Amino acid sequence: MGAGAAAMVMLTAQGVLGAQFAIPGMPFVVTADELSGTGFEQFATIDHMIEDSPNQGDTGGQVVVIVSAIDQAELTNLCQSISLGGMHMKLTAGGNRRPVSARTLVVDSDEISGNASFRSIDIGQDASTLDKVPGVRGNPGVFGQQADTVVITGLRQNNYATTAAVFTLPNLRMRFASDGC
Repeated sequence: MGAGAAAMVMLTAQGVLGAQFAIPGMPFVVTADELSGTGFEQFATIDHMIEDSPNQGDTGGQVVVIVSAIDQAELTNLCQSISLGGMHMKLTAGGNRRPVSARTLVVDSDEISGNASFRSIDIGQDASTLDKVPGVRGNPGVFGQQADTVVITGLRQNNYATTAAVFTLPNLRMRFASDGC
């Protein structure tokens, strides 16, 4: 099962399964007190919505995103929410000294903020040659960067899609709430 999930993540990141993973075009917010990871890659790509999506606006159903991939990640006090017009669907996990963990985590965002530090970073590498996250590569000729490790405190992301080969969420709680993350 893990090998199948890893293959799907790899094919999605390479654009092979892009047509089967159409985004709804509704961004969701992810926050965490801290994200730490080994094996980090980042590059740009375009995500696609289904044809005639009600959320496409004037974009033609395309969103330019920053792909952040981490081979092994831990997130402390994860919060994810999506606005549903007057209420939010909200997920929290990873409290009480039990962080959320993920393997081959790939996130498509249009905005990322926080305080970041990297170890052994390569900036300006062709995205098709990145090699810190097995199976995840960008397209040829696209700006990319990679590092051995990443730590981001006060993380806030505006995301359109997330995939992971393994995603473990201790202390998971999902609910409808009046406020988001």
